[in-house]
Amino acid sequence: MSIKRKFQRIIKFLVESNNGDDPLTGTQAARLFNPDDSDETSKARNLIASFLILLSGPQALGFKDSRDYLRNMAGANQDTAAQFFLKVMEYIFLEIETAYRHDPDFRKSFDDLHDSIIRGFPLSDAAAAQNKIGEVFFPEGASETTSEDRIGLLREKRRVRISSLNSDPVRSPGREVLFTSNALLTVGSAFKRERKGVGAGTEQETRAIEGEEQIHWYDHPIPVGIEPERNELLHGIKNLSRALEFEERIGAKEPGRNIDLVLSVSVTHRSLHSIARTWIESELSNAGGTAGINLYVFTEADAVRLMEEILIPAAKRYFSGSDSGPLREIFGVDGEYGRHYSFLKAIARFWSVFISPEIRATFKIDLDQVFPQEELVARTGASAFQHLVTPLWGARGTDSSGNRVYMGMIAGSLVNKKDIASSLFAPDVVFPRQEPAGDEWIFRSAVPQAVSTEAEMMARYGPGREFDGTGSCIQRVHVTGGTNGILVEALRRYRPFTPSCVGRAEDQAYLLSVIFKSGAEGYLRYVHAPGLVMRHDAEAFAGRKAGQGGTGKIIGDYIRTLLFSKYAQALPWPAGAVKDAVDPFTGCFISRIPVTIVCLRFALKAAQLFGSSEPEQGMDFFTEGVKRLSDMIELFTSRENFFHEIYEREKYGWDLYYDILDFLERKIDEGDSYAIQLGDTARDIIKSLRLKIDNLLE
Repeated sequence: MSIKRKFQRIIKFLVESNNGDDPLTGTQAARLFNPDDSDETSKARNLIASFLILLSGPQALGFKDSRDYLRNMAGANQDTAAQFFLKVMEYIFLEIETAYRHDPDFRKSFDDLHDSIIRGFPLSDAAAAQNKIGEVFFPEGASETTSEDRIGLLREKRRVRISSLNSDPVRSPGREVLFTSNALLTVGSAFKRERKGVGAGTEQETRAIEGEEQIHWYDHPIPVGIEPERNELLHGIKNLSRALEFEERIGAKEPGRNIDLVLSVSVTHRSLHSIARTWIESELSNAGGTAGINLYVFTEADAVRLMEEILIPAAKRYFSGSDSGPLREIFGVDGEYGRHYSFLKAIARFWSVFISPEIRATFKIDLDQVFPQEELVARTGASAFQHLVTPLWGARGTDSSGNRVYMGMIAGSLVNKKDIASSLFAPDVVFPRQEPAGDEWIFRSAVPQAVSTEAEMMARYGPGREFDGTGSCIQRVHVTGGTNGILVEALRRYRPFTPSCVGRAEDQAYLLSVIFKSGAEGYLRYVHAPGLVMRHDAEAFAGRKAGQGGTGKIIGDYIRTLLFSKYAQALPWPAGAVKDAVDPFTGCFISRIPVTIVCLRFALKAAQLFGSSEPEQGMDFFTEGVKRLSDMIELFTSRENFFHEIYEREKYGWDLYYDILDFLERKIDEGDSYAIQLGDTARDIIKSLRLKIDNLLE
């Protein structure tokens, strides 16, 4: 039997009734197909059903009618969604065949699943079904070992034997650490109500923003004009000010000295650039100020200004043969998450050269996360700043494979607000208790995420524990967007970055860029800081997040699989070694059949929504999904080496960035007049970006 035919039998098993029982996914594709329904929502539903039926092969119910419907919609009606499904279906068959012929493990699991279906798969044995299906589509979630065993094995894999602690660690975080965060702004229903107070200008300008096409998508952007109590920005800044007051009170922060906080501002609609700074300044002033914080706001225009007035002139003067094009592309805060994430790390080196030579590290926080200082001191014996002065940050050691590692990065963990009363170390992600449903049969990242959360983030140090914190520690691969930092020296030596096309898991993509880059100290790695816990207040903004970013987040997750799978292949190290190093959670998005996984997830999720009591949600999901996936999959399938080109170009850009700053630092020390002039200009620009807010917060 052909590989294609076997695959069709597998899909048929997943989306068609088996002896009168519902399929495992809960989606019966044939029931969703009704070509007599002709409204736009029904057309979308029929296209999804047709796609699943055609993937199921000629023996599937409704195959001929579905094939005719899809072909007619793609041809006579020139429906772009139908054209997308027809094109991607052929690529899926090719992808499956390629994996089958070149990957012995895939071939074995594939044949085993197919043969089990032919023999009459016992649907009552859900665990066996999960493992057999998982071995083909999602092996990172398939395991016959217990959760406890998986956690233990991963901890041993992440073990680092320390050869030397950092003899000169960060000692004064308030003075030596540049703190950073990011605000994501969008328009929303609240915008109309509040727009007179945001400096939006004329009525015509405000209408233009409301009706403007969206250019970027984020998980949970803040609508301009939202009520203060639901404003994530105010929440984050206010609670950071309180945390700093606590640090000063216990003597962990120099009295009267503000920290520097760089806030990048990314927008979903281009015209929001014109009002972002004014609105932020107004909201923070009305909320009581920014006590203890020198707040510097960077929009895309401000990043461009640094580029055009400092970096590019320096490149022309001192690196005349260089290509500044890649540098212009990567240095900024708008666009996918990877762009602002890299900026917020790299700006620390700029700061150490031009603004404050005392800056030795940077640490990023998310605005929906706060330092629970009282709980930290009561349960760990140290405040947030006291956890940052650990000599583990910058330590040297050897990993479980015998490789030398440099712990130049640090990562803390999160605890949900609802859990903190019971434990500071309650995982914010737990093992799913329910059986998989719908697309979770194809991909269920919650399982490996729970494994890595428990294994990495919940590890504790101390006498009698698995890791004593002086002779051994644990390295982190699974990190969060906030609660992590990097030493400036590590930035200089290793120059990590997140490719600017990465829109999800930008924090984990950052390490991948240098995963096996061997410096004088070994591989760059994150050290786990077990007491450095931030309280995650996401539930306070849950309603807004669901409304603003739900669909975009899901689609972004699909694109993450496509990009990470290509990313691993684009790196200058074996893709298999890269995946093994970052399994199970980060690695589960590196798939051997990424287009198949993504399209099946999308179709099954859409089918589930269309079959629900609110099919309009399915229509919204379908529309955005087809738009974003078709563009990405076209790039994915038409340009085999596109990510390699992106990686090499952006690596060149970041190398140039750090070369410029290293050179300028030396020239300033030597008294070079042009370098000194650039330094003066840099300080003037940065000074202009500091918000003029009285620190009135109590």
